[in-house]
Amino acid sequence: MNTTTDPVTAARAAALFVSDISTADRLTRAQADLAILRAIRTHGGSRGCIADMAAYYGDYPELAPARMVWARTVAESLRHHAVAPSIRRPEQHAQLVLAA
Repeated sequence: MNTTTDPVTAARAAALFVSDISTADRLTRAQADLAILRAIRTHGGSRGCIADMAAYYGDYPELAPARMVWARTVAESLRHHAVAPSIRRPEQHAQLVLAA
């Protein structure tokens, strides 16, 4: 796994870390996105998620690393499977030319 993580993926991983989702669950993209949103709301934003994650590391140092690996793996998969917006070219309209 890449040791550098972009800020959005890091925030998603922190939110997943503090979410109520079990590491044994096989999440769909929609479930992961919902869990992230719910955690961000519950914990007062991404900074709250990070603070609560740090507290979890202090309270459960033997469990935290495995949960973080899971959270980062899920967050990375969301980033790598992001749907690129489709860019459509404007349709060319036939011009009506009036003969004089």
